[in-house]
Amino acid sequence: MSTIKVSRSTLEELEALREALKAKSVEEVIRRFLMERRQRMLEEVFGIDKGRIKPFTEEDRGEDRG
Repeated sequence: MSTIKVSRSTLEELEALREALKAKSVEEVIRRFLMERRQRMLEEVFGIDKGRIKPFTEEDRGEDRG
C-alpha cells in the first residue's frame, strides 16, 4: 500500500463522495472514477462511428457469386 498526499478540501470531497456512493473507502471511490474514465476513453475511441455504421448487405460483398 502507498500513501498519497491530497489537500484537505480534496479529502473532504472524496469523503462526501464515499458517503454519497455508499463506498466502503476513499480508495473505492477513486477506483470507480478510474474505471469510469477508462470506459469513457474506450467509448470515445471505439465508438467514433457509432450511429453512422450500417450492417453489411449482400451487395457489399464485392464478389461475383453468379
